[in-house]
Amino acid sequence: MRAARPTRQGGCRDRERDPVAAIRPARDDGQARLTLEVYLARHGETEWSANGRHTGTTDLQLTAEGELEAETLRPRLAGLNFDVVYSSPLQRARRTAELAGFANPEICPLLREVDYGDYEGLTTSAIHETRPGWELFEDGCPGGETPAEIYARAQRFIALATGSGARVLAFAHGHILRAVGVAWIGADIKVGAGLLLDVATLSVLQEDGRRSIAIWNAP
Repeated sequence: MRAARPTRQGGCRDRERDPVAAIRPARDDGQARLTLEVYLARHGETEWSANGRHTGTTDLQLTAEGELEAETLRPRLAGLNFDVVYSSPLQRARRTAELAGFANPEICPLLREVDYGDYEGLTTSAIHETRPGWELFEDGCPGGETPAEIYARAQRFIALATGSGARVLAFAHGHILRAVGVAWIGADIKVGAGLLLDVATLSVLQEDGRRSIAIWNAP
């Protein structure tokens, strides 16, 4: 797993961005089809993500900075051929896909962000004022999704993706993508709390005899 370098709060603008093709080049020897790869792209910055506010069902647009971040995904994905490209139905993910060079992704409701229920729009520190020690993947959200529901949705997306081709790309959100990552390797949903995922980053899940997280949170 590729370790993330230190970041500023609210984004990854200070991190060096490497082309994913340079991290793991696409093979042209006919063997690439033996390996299943699922690329995960988190959307660019929104006003709430910049402020650390939990953004689930609220359909926010990208900020100007978020649009610039989304555009940096285009050269990093250039040269890679995908059998299918999925996107969350929310505009921040769809716009990121468009700016990254994928204007017509297949809309996948399984990739929508976690439903934060009563905690929608709140920061973690604000939640801790009334519920100390709260953690999404352990406690869920009142009026929203439980950890078991989040995990089950991630598993359903994985089942969809693994039947879609040898190389799949998905544009989505921070918490649901963490759930997909832990579900991919069969880890407990609580492990998701330890996976940092910045805006406009790429991760790669791989199956080549066994399932692994080949790249995580790559700027």
